Amino acid sequence: MWRRIRTNRTFQQAAGSTFASYFKLVAHTTRFVVEPADIFETIDPDLPVIVTFWHGQHFLTPFAMKPHHKAKVLISRHADAQINAIAAEKLGVGTIRGSGATSRHDFHRKGAVSATLEMLDTLAQGVNVAMTADVPKIARKVGLGVVTIARYSGRPILPLAMATRNRITLKSWDRASLNLPFGPGAAVVEKPIFVPRDADEAALREARDLVQQRLEAATARAEALVGRGPGGDRP
Repeated sequence: MWRRIRTNRTFQQAAGSTFASYFKLVAHTTRFVVEPADIFETIDPDLPVIVTFWHGQHFLTPFAMKPHHKAKVLISRHADAQINAIAAEKLGVGTIRGSGATSRHDFHRKGAVSATLEMLDTLAQGVNVAMTADVPKIARKVGLGVVTIARYSGRPILPLAMATRNRITLKSWDRASLNLPFGPGAAVVEKPIFVPRDADEAALREARDLVQQRLEAATARAEALVGRGPGGDRP
């Protein structure tokens, strides 16, 4: 019965609209610190960029950029992700449907080929792309997807971490944060990462490791700014 409900278009539209309204409330009632403070002036010359973040920290990312920073976000084709896609579109963010894969069969079944081509086309049109960095279903471990997009597009990767002090950590594979309103928040951006077009497999792995390091650093700093300890718990 739950499967029929969650795949019902009317339910999905209602849930997506509700989530969008809720996260607008969270964003507008959270006292955000942005670091570095001049990040928007710094990145504007490098636009479009590939914004990447951990799965589970993604709910507030539509509010991380200015209104003139047009963007599309990569969202899975899975039925459960349809609500996320509707919420993103309600918040003014375009969507690209597809996901990463852990096998050659999944690469085609999950729409990775078409999603990759659409991301490259989006960047070529001057529109930013946002995507999670994690290996599918493996939290906080960067895969090769984001660095591959950077290689073929020539656009820089911008590692981003967002945190709020008031939140509920869900018991999901990605340790998703359900952000709550009325408290401090932080958005931390690390230095951009460029991947050469002629990068070989070893260079791609090095770029992936650098994304890993910078996302971990951004996350630790965001947690510190909102007054939580290294593991995400309040000190």
